[in-house]
Amino acid sequence: MNVEPSPERNQLLKALPTTVRARLFAQLELVDLPLGNVLYESGDVLGHVYFPTDCIISLLYEIKNGGTTKICVVGNEGILGIPLFMGGESTPGRAVVQSSGSAYRLRAPLLKKEFYRHGNLQLLLLRYTQGLITQMAQTAVCNRLHTVDQQLCRWLLMSLDRLPTNQLNMTHDLIANNLGVRREGVSAAAGKLQKLGVIRYARGEITVLDRTRLEELVCECYAVVKRETDRLRPKAALCEAHSSLFEPRISPARRTARRPTSTANTGYQARVAS
Repeated sequence: MNVEPSPERNQLLKALPTTVRARLFAQLELVDLPLGNVLYESGDVLGHVYFPTDCIISLLYEIKNGGTTKICVVGNEGILGIPLFMGGESTPGRAVVQSSGSAYRLRAPLLKKEFYRHGNLQLLLLRYTQGLITQMAQTAVCNRLHTVDQQLCRWLLMSLDRLPTNQLNMTHDLIANNLGVRREGVSAAAGKLQKLGVIRYARGEITVLDRTRLEELVCECYAVVKRETDRLRPKAALCEAHSSLFEPRISPARRTARRPTSTANTGYQARVAS
């Protein structure tokens, strides 16, 4: 019997305080995301956001000649669909499932309604977006300046950080599409890692055998992104500590002027709470 993953396996959802969970968790929909599934195409108006629990989603750009390159990955640390709350509504890239698993999705109007409460979810999403921007910028640097071998090491480590195991189901073709390089380059790089005893690759399954060695071989881009991601990682204590900062407030003088009776004050508070 399969047990449904808890929404709390996503770090953003886990960090939400009780009041926000009460509004959102009942509206979440669990979806299975198979390998290679396309969630968004370039130019699509986004109808949902996705909170991965045990899958990884790549955001890719595709050019006219059919070539693609990955700009970032999203796993259980984050959310897919930031254009919705950043005001863009659509995305110029495509979103493809890099590692199969599950995610919770939320309808766009519900996400925007909660975001524009200017409360805890907004704080979490803006911090996450800052980390994602760092990942995008560093990916561009890495793709331009570093070897395919180093890029593969970075990709493997970033995937491991978002999965519960040391195994990845991924063909060389899919890795090449993610990195924006030729399949032959990925095969050569993977072969070197296998000879060093860092990975084992067979029938589309990559098993990382020596993470320490992998971290020694990777370029500095991985550490830059991980450091910023960890710094901005949501913590439940942070959200609870900031909860009072986002509650609607009104000064005592204005409250007295606008709501002279205690009954009226109670009614105002009830409407705010709802």
